[in-house]
Amino acid sequence: MNLLKSINNKKVAVAVFLLAISGATFAQNRATRPNIVFIMADDLGYGDLGVYGQTKIETKHIDSLANKGMKFENFYAGTSVCAPSRSSLMTGQHTGHTYVRGNKEIEPEGQQPLADSVQTIAMLLQKAGYATGAFGKWGLGMVNTTGAPDQKGFDEFYGYNCQRQSHRYYPTHLWHNKERIELDGNGLLAKGQYAPALIQEKTLAFIDANKDKPFFLFVPTVLPHAELSGPEDEYYQQYANSFDEKPHKGNDYGPKATVPGYAGVEKPHAMYASMVSRMDAYVGQIVEKLRQNNLLDNTIIIFTSDNGSHKEGGADPNFFNSSGGLRGNKRDLYEGGIRTPFIAYWPGKIAEGKTSNYLGAFWDIMPTMVELAKADKPRYTDGVSFVPTLLGQNKQQKQHDYLYWEFHEDGGRQALRKGDWKLILQKVTTGTPIKELYNLKQDPKEQNNVANSNPKKVQELQRLIEKAHVESAIFPLTNNTK
Repeated sequence: MNLLKSINNKKVAVAVFLLAISGATFAQNRATRPNIVFIMADDLGYGDLGVYGQTKIETKHIDSLANKGMKFENFYAGTSVCAPSRSSLMTGQHTGHTYVRGNKEIEPEGQQPLADSVQTIAMLLQKAGYATGAFGKWGLGMVNTTGAPDQKGFDEFYGYNCQRQSHRYYPTHLWHNKERIELDGNGLLAKGQYAPALIQEKTLAFIDANKDKPFFLFVPTVLPHAELSGPEDEYYQQYANSFDEKPHKGNDYGPKATVPGYAGVEKPHAMYASMVSRMDAYVGQIVEKLRQNNLLDNTIIIFTSDNGSHKEGGADPNFFNSSGGLRGNKRDLYEGGIRTPFIAYWPGKIAEGKTSNYLGAFWDIMPTMVELAKADKPRYTDGVSFVPTLLGQNKQQKQHDYLYWEFHEDGGRQALRKGDWKLILQKVTTGTPIKELYNLKQDPKEQNNVANSNPKKVQELQRLIEKAHVESAIFPLTNNTK
């Protein structure tokens, strides 16, 4: 009996020991694999945040992330419009290679879906054991297609699947995974349920539900995109009497409203400012939710925008200096259309108050995040991991030879930056391209086209453009660069 008792006690001790080792190993893995929160604004300009020079709109929560983390001054979106920029982000490829290169609508609802063969950052993180959620605007494939969020690595999705639907802030419906959620009181007839608020609730709930495992939280918020619209609450009242205003006449909610329309707005400046501040408050709520769950120290938070500032629905980027003094807006391949605010915050890992001149772009996110998550490397990427920059190891940072962009509207555009030099080709699908060459160090506002006086530099960068662009049957771009 004593012998049996001794044996049983030893078994218990061994079990406890193994459990302790297992727990310690789990804790160690958990500590070395950070949660990843990637927040992407929609059509927010380079100069729309206080830390990038904005003086008329309060963005205290995002500014705090920059002041306590790292602000990037030379980071670029995938391109200057929605779907291809997001495709570049998700696939780790520039727009000369990525699958979706334009805003191509699919009826009855959605955009050209990512192909089944396309690998995304979410798929790699999901395979590595991360819980994955996306909350906001997708635009890369409708439900039940190969590009739907659940087919591209996300355990949970809530929001607008279709970017056309996201023109409205009081839409007829949203999607929760494969379930269509009808929004009572909306129906394009009235302003009942405000979609960003509903999406924010699901975003915060995802953090609560996954606090005990590593997670990738992708927040492609629709703010401050498209129509200028929102509740006239404290965010609006903050600016209601702050600016000179001219009412904007739009396609108002009611019997004649259409899905892609933009509602009229009495005070467009005040409404735009309130939408940016509302987005900023939502970022603050995400940070606070992480803090409440004791997750902040083991979470990297990145904030950015999908492209430059927009002019639709009464928006006035000139009034707010939304491009931060840079030339151009959304749809341009000038700096104001593609250079984006980019902020990284990770307590104890990223030093406070740092500014980085690292020359990077959306296709760098995939290799960077999979390195932090100790996930499998992507099968293909144009990106470079900037983990050394984040950790202050600048001498170890690999640099890009060049960055490349395409835009498939308005006659087609291509652009390439190599060092301080940038070549833009306009009207590439309609004849002989118009060539514009700028030295961004000497001419950051791209005011002086020096192509005629630098033919060898034009030729050098043009050859790189030809190398970077691989023709797509779905998104053809006639390359008349030779």
